[in-house]
Amino acid sequence: MNGDTQSPLSTANLLRRVVPALVIGVLCALTLVALSSFATWVQHLVWESLPAAWGLGTTPTWWTVVVLTVTGLLVGVVVRWAPGHAGVDPATTDLVTAPLPLRALPGLAVALVLGLAGGVSLGPENPIIAINVALAAWILCRPRLGVPVEGAVGLALAATIGALFATPVAAALVLTETFAERGDRSGPLFDRLFAPLVAAGAGAVTMIALEAPTFAIDLPSRPGLHAGDALGAALVALAAAALALLAVLALPWVHRALHGMRHPVLALGTGGLVLGLLGVVGGPLTLFKGLEEMKELSEQADAMTWGAILLLAVVKTGALVVATSAGFRGGRIFPTVFIGVAVGFAATALVPAVPAAVAVGAGVLGATIVVSRDGWLALFMAAVVVGDVQLIPVLCVAILPVWLVARMMPPMRVEPPAGGAPEFAALAPRS
Repeated sequence: MNGDTQSPLSTANLLRRVVPALVIGVLCALTLVALSSFATWVQHLVWESLPAAWGLGTTPTWWTVVVLTVTGLLVGVVVRWAPGHAGVDPATTDLVTAPLPLRALPGLAVALVLGLAGGVSLGPENPIIAINVALAAWILCRPRLGVPVEGAVGLALAATIGALFATPVAAALVLTETFAERGDRSGPLFDRLFAPLVAAGAGAVTMIALEAPTFAIDLPSRPGLHAGDALGAALVALAAAALALLAVLALPWVHRALHGMRHPVLALGTGGLVLGLLGVVGGPLTLFKGLEEMKELSEQADAMTWGAILLLAVVKTGALVVATSAGFRGGRIFPTVFIGVAVGFAATALVPAVPAAVAVGAGVLGATIVVSRDGWLALFMAAVVVGDVQLIPVLCVAILPVWLVARMMPPMRVEPPAGGAPEFAALAPRS
């Protein structure tokens, strides 16, 4: 016996947590579906209906620049004048932060929808989690219910991740890493995961019933695994990690340059203009969060050279850095997965001996582990994108050298201003 004391929760205590967890799970999924569906409707309006109504036919390249620039200006207006300034600077945060005040949620929701619909290279995860965490804290952290803020945050985080990926597995992996980082040994691990897994399961089931999202992409049939696949996977993963590391190193410099403009409308408008120009260079596949675009890439990769595919990865990396630095509200996981998929297809086009499934899985693994700093999440994303559990042993070998490199690098995050200063100088209260 060691000196650790663990106090397992009673069965009655665990049962009392089921109903709140189920409620939060369903609520978080509905929030995600509502905002994502509205963003998709606006996207179709802006990118398809309006050009068709104005007789533009195939969307011209200048439309990409105009839409993204206007998107940046509109998000800048929201960040500047909406109550709560649409939450916190996404470049300074990880996947979850402390609960926001409720007055900040409408502005954050509007900024998220504008970014998703306008083609900004960010995913919905960070803002959706922030909104759901705030709502869960407001609902549960009352004297009558007695749920601590940390418990409400954990339920909302698990539920939203479960809904995002339509499975509670990702939530369990993320929370396990979170408990380990906190050194939480307050009881058996599964006791601590019990309520969050209920919330994640409820969120996933609700999402499947409403939308049934999938991350798997179409890949050529794979021959049996060979010993050389592990080496090939490790090399591709390191290449994807190197590209992601460039984004990590560039983020503080680009963030400083854009925030040096001192006003969100100017900074986000400039960021939108740059994103539009990058979209012209990379084409439609480098716009938006990347989920549907990586599926389109899988259909077109056979007709593309490895250099053309690698250009998509480079442009998407630049767009991710600019979008995060400028202050657009969004998450980094979705575009990072696209980058990994593109690196994988480029690798297998350059070296056909590396099977596409191995290369793509390794590319997703390498890019995601650098950006997220979470090995479990990186393995999960690689496995679900490839859709082949037999590749997990190869990915587990490939992750070893990548983790040794990634753990020595800084996180993809900018340190927030000292003293909790506003994101932009224009937001500072007047003396």
